[in-house]
Amino acid sequence: MDSTPRFDTRAVLDGSESPAGDVVPPIHLSSTFELPGIDPELRLEDVDPSAGEFLYGRLSNPTRHAVENQIAALEGGEMGFAFSSGTAAIATAVLSIVEPGDHLVAFDDLYAGTRRMFEELFDHQLDVDIEFVDATDVETVADAVGDDTAMVWMETPTNPLIRLCDVAAIAEVADEHDAVFGVDNTFASPYFQRPLELGADLVAHSTTKYLNGHSDGIGGAVVTDDPEVAEALGFRQQVALGNGLAPFDSYLLARGLKTLGVRMRKHEENALALAEYLEAHDRVREVYYPGLESHPQHELASRQMDGYGGVLSFELEGDLWDAKAFLEALETMTLAVSLGGVETLIEHPATMTHEPLGVERRREIGISDSLIRVSVGIEDVRDLRADFERGFAAIAAPEAKP
Repeated sequence: MDSTPRFDTRAVLDGSESPAGDVVPPIHLSSTFELPGIDPELRLEDVDPSAGEFLYGRLSNPTRHAVENQIAALEGGEMGFAFSSGTAAIATAVLSIVEPGDHLVAFDDLYAGTRRMFEELFDHQLDVDIEFVDATDVETVADAVGDDTAMVWMETPTNPLIRLCDVAAIAEVADEHDAVFGVDNTFASPYFQRPLELGADLVAHSTTKYLNGHSDGIGGAVVTDDPEVAEALGFRQQVALGNGLAPFDSYLLARGLKTLGVRMRKHEENALALAEYLEAHDRVREVYYPGLESHPQHELASRQMDGYGGVLSFELEGDLWDAKAFLEALETMTLAVSLGGVETLIEHPATMTHEPLGVERRREIGISDSLIRVSVGIEDVRDLRADFERGFAAIAAPEAKP
């Protein structure tokens, strides 16, 4: 009989060990730690948090160290690093791998903030050759990756069109060319998808989203099982950039992780019910949710993931003004950016999260003015459906348009 604790058990127990026996690990706010004496041979890398050794808060903190272990265990990795934001996590991961002149292949449907970072920072300022490709097609990725490729960066499912890429197949492509393969796993969470098990070298998260789960803490994380990648990450997080997650945010994240499995199951249950409702509605042109059999990558999602997640997007039969009327009529859902919290958040990508891309880039990717993204919460789904009905009633009214 397999005695390995299952996901929900590990989410509650892993990382909670405390020398004082605290059921909930305390928040360590100290910026520095007392040393027993002078050791002329001591090096920063010799200070081992796993042995209860700490030197300075920027380098390591007991609360942060505990949650890093917690995330690593849930992702199935050996080493975890917690950062001040998801953007900081991705930037540090890429900086740990690429150098000026290197080639990086990335999904063309990345979150707008990540894409801007790749273009403005890595391409324009640091002279990294960034090539964006349609990663829903493995052959397109294979054609782009060469022996000069230092890194392959994917996001699956993507934001906001909920596209997937075949992690296992792309991992083989990256491995053939000795490229480091990173995957942003924010939308799925380790409950529904564990890219390291599929061949990825590192996994990144905006912990602000599902891992925290309560919309009250900004953070990011990277998990790897590659010692060389871990060493590079640790140096940049602790010494070069100093962008580790603060103790209080680490505490909030650790608290949120304990209920990750419970929350994800409810997110998915509600999202599937709403996706089916929207797909049957005559005011909806298309629904993007991998749990629907109509999704072009439903089979891949069923094979690669343990569930379909809690985010969906849909296109109204209409234009920008119809979307505006729909969104402003809602009462239960909250019009706001971000996702992954217990409350349902709804947003308009063209004027909110993906506005910085510009009209032409949005059109190339497929983000229309009538596209709406929903991070489905854990409320009673009947109330969420009723709120959608308010929105549809609003766009049916003639006075909805200017």
